[in-house]
Amino acid sequence: MANLPMERFVETRAFDITGVDFCGPFYYKPVIRNKAPIKCYISVFICFATKAIHLELVKDLSTCAFLNALKRFICTRGKPRQNWSDNATNFVGAKNELVVLKNLFLSCCHQEAVLQFCLPDTIDWRFIPPRSPHFSGLWEAAVKTANHFYRVVGLTVLGFEELRTLVCHITAVINSRPLLPISEDPEDLDVLTPAHFLVGGPQSTFTEPDVTRLNFNRLDSWQRVSYMHQVFWSHCREEYLNLLQQRSKWQTPKPGVALNDIVFVKDENLPPLKWPLARVVELVKGTDDITRVAVLKTANGII
Repeated sequence: MANLPMERFVETRAFDITGVDFCGPFYYKPVIRNKAPIKCYISVFICFATKAIHLELVKDLSTCAFLNALKRFICTRGKPRQNWSDNATNFVGAKNELVVLKNLFLSCCHQEAVLQFCLPDTIDWRFIPPRSPHFSGLWEAAVKTANHFYRVVGLTVLGFEELRTLVCHITAVINSRPLLPISEDPEDLDVLTPAHFLVGGPQSTFTEPDVTRLNFNRLDSWQRVSYMHQVFWSHCREEYLNLLQQRSKWQTPKPGVALNDIVFVKDENLPPLKWPLARVVELVKGTDDITRVAVLKTANGII
């Protein structure tokens, strides 16, 4: 396992270096009655240094909606110095819902619009290597946590304002998770959370009655949001505690790929009996002199 990149432990303000990803789709109830539910997405921003997250509800996957979400994030959390995101080729084998996201990221007009927005504000936008989602483990973990939303909402279709309120509740829950103890005093039970870097102290909210034991269909609109918030909290708390254990993988070095090796390129969209092979023509070593990225020569060119 590689060392953490420099951006993960340098002393910076919250969201100075940020990872960006999307999760979804979700559905909200339209204003017009008897109309089908409308698809929407959640844009996930995560701070490299503090692991704080910021969620923005996006009505559609368009360049305009993406830039508006980015502007709202900047107005709320401040302008980032660096933005990291997935390379669009990572969505090749994804589910059908992400095809629209892949097409958006690959379009020249979208890339040009994002570049024109970032350049005047000196925002450095960077991509991870193609077909390497393991390079984005930080924000993929945040997306996985936010995707508990699926289990909470299920088939329920909320209004857009209710959905937006629930997204804010989920953001507060994730930013309240403990990172490490503040002191070594055995009598001190305070822990450091991402919220300390955002609001200067632990995340707080107003007290609400427990509505998880009531019939969901008989609840008011604001009570339905409270119900889903409380169910999300119970799921998130139980699963987060299970993750707080010692990692046992990759403790000893093993041989990696070498120059001129023949490798298999993973592609879930190929038909049977098709094996996309490639030859390693260049190795890209990290700061610890270990190769984790390779340049491959395929039948269609260099990747």
